[in-house]
Amino acid sequence: MTVYLVGAGPGDPGLLTRRGGELLASADVVIVDRLVDRRLLEEVPEGATVILAGKHGHDPSASTTQEQINALLLEHGARSEVVVRLKGGDPFVLGRGGEEVLALAAAGIDVEVVPGISSALAVPALAGVPVTHRGVSQAVTIVSGHNGTNGDVDWAALAASGATLVLLMAVAARSGIAAALVEGGLPPGTPVLAVEWGSTPAERRVATTLGALGDVHLEAPAVIVIGAVTDLAGLTSDQPR
Repeated sequence: MTVYLVGAGPGDPGLLTRRGGELLASADVVIVDRLVDRRLLEEVPEGATVILAGKHGHDPSASTTQEQINALLLEHGARSEVVVRLKGGDPFVLGRGGEEVLALAAAGIDVEVVPGISSALAVPALAGVPVTHRGVSQAVTIVSGHNGTNGDVDWAALAASGATLVLLMAVAARSGIAAALVEGGLPPGTPVLAVEWGSTPAERRVATTLGALGDVHLEAPAVIVIGAVTDLAGLTSDQPR
């Protein structure tokens, strides 16, 4: 009996790994995140149990708490041969996969992590943005914007780093984060690209600047890329599927 933490990728079902697809096709139980494309569930065998267990940052009543998710993993992991925890992006990139692994390991349940393509890297790439580019940016930092400027992120240090910044879960707090980065030394004219629902048919791209980021209309989920590399956007012909 094993629980598999499978990264579903950024949205497009075609970006699921082959290993992830094999596990879905043999699953007895699938516990699914909210943002996972439901087309992936077509791979699940008839008769398997599918449990929707996602989080909704702005509607706690529609969310499954992490404690409840851990309990589901423990319950089904103790009695089912193949349990797939299907998580958006990569389980270990701002996905709380580490917490789920620790809970399962503490209960003596076998667990395997199947990496996925993180939206933090895939969504910019599909928009033609290399998050690192010779002569422009030699580093990239992926940051959670969930707590805005009230958490433990040193926004001034990030502003001074010279790295491309990729923000996840930052739509609601984008205005405050932008102000903190400007206060930390990033010019208000720093280019920004925000991509809603990246790699899906609902994808929408918005080019703006750091100073104007709080004024543009954005809806979650969105990946926000900050830095000069965003000027390269559109060099590819990738289209959402």
